[in-house]
Amino acid sequence: MNQTLADPAAGFAHYWAQGDAVSHAVAYVLLAMSVLSWFYILTKGWSAWRIRRSAAALEHFWLAPTLADAIAALIPADRENVYAPLAAHGAQAADLGAQAGSLNAASDQGELITRTLRREINRVSARLEGGLTALASIGATAPFVGLFGTVWGIYHALLAVSASGTVQIDKVAGPVGEALIMTALGLVVAIPAVLAYNAFTRVNRLTLAELDGFAHDLHAHLTVGSRVARQP
Repeated sequence: MNQTLADPAAGFAHYWAQGDAVSHAVAYVLLAMSVLSWFYILTKGWSAWRIRRSAAALEHFWLAPTLADAIAALIPADRENVYAPLAAHGAQAADLGAQAGSLNAASDQGELITRTLRREINRVSARLEGGLTALASIGATAPFVGLFGTVWGIYHALLAVSASGTVQIDKVAGPVGEALIMTALGLVVAIPAVLAYNAFTRVNRLTLAELDGFAHDLHAHLTVGSRVARQP
């Protein structure tokens, strides 16, 4: 068997040595995609693990004697600042004294709390979705970038064979096999990006569902609960 086909490393080295500027550019693009993809995979994976770990603190939030105590206990547990800012800003919106001198003071308290909670949910949602577009784009385009490198390599291999004037299978198989390495590299870049995108999408969906439920409970407590507390 041709050595370049038996040894992918040797085949890629030979392909690189024989490649032109376009082939090198395709390899550099795939490398940049891979680096960017793994950057988001590692950073968002670490963030997702911390978020899922802090979600357990929501079970103990309502066991605190006061809302201030609950927020104080949630802050150190929420390392990614996903749940604690929602409670803190909601409590601030419910404090009529803190709204004095602003347009918020003229707003209905229930609407102000709703607007504040919705703004915090949108902030978290935008943060959770950061990087997902890049992962989806890499997963969708990397195979085609690698395929382009393969087609370009095969094209030049066939030109070399045509220029030599003789067609022999061992002269064709080696260059074609080397060019196919680019397709394999495209898949190597794309598969982790696609798997990570699906995993992060699921984690984000769970987190936003919990955040929405937490916001609903906070809204009920800050509106209905505050009115009950003011009753003699």
